[in-house]
Amino acid sequence: MSSQFTALIADDHPLFRSALNQVLSQQLKLSVMQANNFQQTYDCLLNNPDLDLVCLDLNMPDTEGLSGMTRIRAEFPNTLVIIVSAEENPVIVEKCIALGASAFIPKSVGLDSISEAVTTVLDGGQWLPNDFNMPDQNAEKLQQYQLIETLTPHQLKVLNMIANGLLNKQIAYELDISESTVKQHASAVLRKLNVNNRTQAGIMYKQIMSLE
Repeated sequence: MSSQFTALIADDHPLFRSALNQVLSQQLKLSVMQANNFQQTYDCLLNNPDLDLVCLDLNMPDTEGLSGMTRIRAEFPNTLVIIVSAEENPVIVEKCIALGASAFIPKSVGLDSISEAVTTVLDGGQWLPNDFNMPDQNAEKLQQYQLIETLTPHQLKVLNMIANGLLNKQIAYELDISESTVKQHASAVLRKLNVNNRTQAGIMYKQIMSLE
């Protein structure tokens, strides 16, 4: 593995960041940056658009559920995402992979498995633990995940705010855009998600982003 690859470790636990850094920088010889919350993660990606890989914890304090991962996938599609999490619920693993993660590494695995996972992903593959069995995939749910993936970054932001109960005027203020632009994004969201109203769109988004 060559230092030509760059990686970002995004985790709010210093000890685990240190363990990941040991694997990525010392064993695999990657160039590594670190972030301890989602805002730092996002800023780092903005300032380093050529990052090859982000190792992302799902439970950082300033993000909710899978919304952080989904935002990264939408806004930085060329950056590979590896989820590193204490969550081992098969449903959550399935969601992460369906929404575009290249690997899911439980925090219970050893350093050798982390090295194997990162190497596999950088070689263009997908990695899951050897003992993991993907649950039977519900066709309707898979379709919903695929529909979420079709949203643009702006549409995804608007949907997130709709799901959190914000009105068009409030969304326009938060995003510094006009209400008419918000309405255009909202209409596109409803059309792409194949739902009839904002309530249905918000419920779908909340269910998909949930870590339950």
